[in-house]
Amino acid sequence: MKKILMLSVVIATLALSLDTAIAADQERAQQQIQKQEQIYGSQMMTPQEREEYRLKMRAAKTVEEREQIRREHHERMKTLAKERGITLPDEPPAKGGGMGPGGGRGR
Repeated sequence: MKKILMLSVVIATLALSLDTAIAADQERAQQQIQKQEQIYGSQMMTPQEREEYRLKMRAAKTVEEREQIRREHHERMKTLAKERGITLPDEPPAKGGGMGPGGGRGR
């Protein structure tokens, strides 16, 4: 009887741990999606345009090159927003790693 009770407790603990792990994975996936959408003017871009922008940013070799790409993109989005009658903030989003603490380096 004690073995059955102990086995039940172990199974319940494992099931709870699995539920917690699944919920954490789902939350991380949702956060990744939200981070990916933090491209200035992304609401006006197609999925292909957003991916091309990301690839261009990843391919940039220096901080200065990324800043130049970001500035050009910002101006292009401001022009497009004006043509479409959409209001966007005047300033691009704040710079950041976009990958959380450490920027994904060294992993």
